[in-house]
Amino acid sequence: MTNKEILDKTGNYVAHTYGRFPVAMVEGKGARLWDADGKEYLDFLSGLAVTNLGHCHPAVVEAVRLQAGRLMHVSNFFHIEPQAELARLICENSFADKVFFCNSGAESIEAAIKLTRRYFHDKGRPKSHIISMERSFHGRTMAALSATAKPDIQVGFAPLLESFTYVPFGDINAIRQAITPDTGAILLEPIQGEGGVNLPPDGFLKAVRKLADEKGLLLIFDEVQVGMGRTAKLFAYEHSGVEPDIMTLAKGLGGGLAIGAICATEKVAASFVPGTHASTFGGNPLATAAGVAAIKTTLEDGILENCQKSSAYLFKGLELLKEDFGFIEEIRGEGLIIGMQLSIPGGDIVKSALDSGLLINCTAGNVLRFIPPLTITCVEIDEMLGILKTALENVKKDNR
Repeated sequence: MTNKEILDKTGNYVAHTYGRFPVAMVEGKGARLWDADGKEYLDFLSGLAVTNLGHCHPAVVEAVRLQAGRLMHVSNFFHIEPQAELARLICENSFADKVFFCNSGAESIEAAIKLTRRYFHDKGRPKSHIISMERSFHGRTMAALSATAKPDIQVGFAPLLESFTYVPFGDINAIRQAITPDTGAILLEPIQGEGGVNLPPDGFLKAVRKLADEKGLLLIFDEVQVGMGRTAKLFAYEHSGVEPDIMTLAKGLGGGLAIGAICATEKVAASFVPGTHASTFGGNPLATAAGVAAIKTTLEDGILENCQKSSAYLFKGLELLKEDFGFIEEIRGEGLIIGMQLSIPGGDIVKSALDSGLLINCTAGNVLRFIPPLTITCVEIDEMLGILKTALENVKKDNR
């Protein structure tokens, strides 16, 4: 089918929950995508930080192929070999002692909220209040939406889940003041992705950990977007030297397949017992086989080292562009999640780049976000910078 034929079919039959670009992608390899009309694109979006190893990485493809021919699904009433192996790999490379698998980032947040409530219930002092951060994004299911401090996406869904308070990201005093006798946890992203690639101030995460310990609260890190090597460490919390009690994962965990997880310490995870939480498809053989391949490749094939090297190269190139365009205010990020804050809206730049075969996106209205595969090369970065420069020049001309 052509782009138009697929677009027409989408319009006729698919719920209109996305403002989609008029392109239908049908093939991908590495950092490249091709649409139904054969046009090639350089992908610096990675399916929103999902295809961290690039599209159709051979190790993930082979793992899925072999598992699909052996066993695609079985109930969690039974033990599942790749599920156990993926849990081992996560635990042995993180703070966590136990993992619960689900199917998405929003589901992982839901599970983290349930685990928090059950933990305090089991301690004999139920607590439901959770403090989350302004400009956060945790998902669109009801509890995840309630935790997300974005009023514009909450419109029409009231009443939301009660007992959430939003405070400024980076303000430890605001967190302290928001704590009540009913507070059970502090929930935050170590780096805010959808909120504009916002980094925490130096020492903030350590201060939050200390405060949580003082008040007997759980600390939940949402690493759905920034985990799995995105920051040049396997998990973003490693940069701070701070360990959470619960961590949520999804996106890059499955190398392109849908999977989510919560990771927790033994003390906290003990509150999840049979009957407290479950997921029919969570941790299914196919998704976890992909996850095993993805995490092994990330750890063993120099992916983190390439991320660090490519990050430095990309930062340098973006800073050079900043010198040429006065509407570029700041370049910030960690590893290969990088934001370019503008003094103008960024939507037209994204569209111009798309027309020239480059995929990026704009978040928070004026922050261009660059989240390429962790396998990206300096040659591909140079290609991206050339296309981006042209897109910036086009917008500059239009704004004269």
